[in-house]
Amino acid sequence: MGKFPNVSKCESHGREKHTVVADLDGTLLIGRSSFPYFALVAFEVGGILRLLFLLLASPLAGFLYYFFSESAGIRVLIFAAFAGMRVSDIESVARAVLPKFYSTDLHPEAFRVFSSCGQKCVLTANPRIMVEAFLKDYLGADLVLGTEISTFKGRATGFVTKPGVLVGENKAHALQKTFTTTKPEIGLGDRKTDFPFMNLCKESYMVPRKPEVRPVSTDKLLKPIVFHDGRLVQKPTPVMALLIILWIPIGFILACLRIMAGSLLPMSIVYYAFRALGVRVTVKGGPPPPPEKSLGRSGVLFVCSHRTLLDPIFLSTALGRPIPAVTYSLSRLSEIISPIKTVRLNRDRVKDADMIKKLLKEGDLVICPEGTTCREPFLLRFSALFAELTDHLVPVAMNNKMSMFHGTTARGWKGMDPFYFFMNPSPAYEVTFLSKMPEELTCGGGEKSSHEVANCIQRMIAVSLSYECTGFTRKDKYRALAGNDGDVADKPRIGADKIMGC
Repeated sequence: MGKFPNVSKCESHGREKHTVVADLDGTLLIGRSSFPYFALVAFEVGGILRLLFLLLASPLAGFLYYFFSESAGIRVLIFAAFAGMRVSDIESVARAVLPKFYSTDLHPEAFRVFSSCGQKCVLTANPRIMVEAFLKDYLGADLVLGTEISTFKGRATGFVTKPGVLVGENKAHALQKTFTTTKPEIGLGDRKTDFPFMNLCKESYMVPRKPEVRPVSTDKLLKPIVFHDGRLVQKPTPVMALLIILWIPIGFILACLRIMAGSLLPMSIVYYAFRALGVRVTVKGGPPPPPEKSLGRSGVLFVCSHRTLLDPIFLSTALGRPIPAVTYSLSRLSEIISPIKTVRLNRDRVKDADMIKKLLKEGDLVICPEGTTCREPFLLRFSALFAELTDHLVPVAMNNKMSMFHGTTARGWKGMDPFYFFMNPSPAYEVTFLSKMPEELTCGGGEKSSHEVANCIQRMIAVSLSYECTGFTRKDKYRALAGNDGDVADKPRIGADKIMGC
């Protein structure tokens, strides 16, 4: 390891016209193992059985990697994780899931040097299909040279194409083939098998193994990760992968019990039932009293930030009474098991407005004007329609905590969203009722425009949660993560006047 100087000695100023070539695992990333990222692909595309297969194959991969050759070990991981998968599914996970996990493991010294150079190249043994989206979109890499996987009729065979896995001399050959007339100014690596390509650079530096080093903060990326997908909250190391596999059968039974409690018990005691079953619900602020129909008052419209499709249910739990909800799209299964009434919006402005007004005459109502969920501390743009329909507006800040599974998806089946949320060992929801909007800040009493009211409520909720307001929309999210507009179109559209639920 003493052949090249430490990366901390590399000067990063004045490198705008220089080219840097860097390894990935152990160099740009703090972690030296690529198993967690293969495990993410395995679970997100192939489910628990594929993850189990990869986990069972990992001891063989580790033995070959450390005692025979790096190439052989990586081939085992590629076969166990990729064989039979559609290439498009692997690309989808690489674009929508992996960047969130890669971004939390960036080595500060390697990143400092890499980001200072004008031309950036990454040379890695990982499959190019798995790492390219993150490296180009968030680190600004101009070129990614990685192992190429073999495909047949749009599916991965589990094997690699020539020249094989890019380790050792294969990395050097790939670099020579790419830079035929010039030498890159800087080479970054972390192990002896990186020496061949590092010798081809004008100056090279070693990234020492320091697992305790603090990763780069995500605000240093080229752009923030506002949207990401995938079910797993934590990086699936071998131990965590084993825990996930062992927990899923238990967690599914627990989720069914929690869903049954929420669906079958009176809403006035659901709070206590959830607490007994390990679901923590925290209520802050002072909610308004129920509407009094005898006085002819219309209901209150609760305007919520959107974290999962369970937001209206936990708002009802906090109030101790069921509050109907309007939604843009919901799976049939979610509608069936919902303990509250759910009404599907038609995306027809006039029809939707008439329906919401009708529901408000019957009592309180909840709406999530973002139109879709966001996992990160950002609020998407609020649709302004709700502000035109009533002046009785109560902003509600929703927040939740999950330790194992995300309760939302853009690429997967939304019917499993509530199950995944309740499969967490001890999920938590925080419902914060903000003050009712004063009359002078509404469309009717204050003659404000609907957009002004919507933006004002968005800012109020953002301040309460310490979130950031954005102009992103539902379509932006689904186009980024799933390549569609996010409509649930696998069933007939329900009429505006048909109320689902119990």
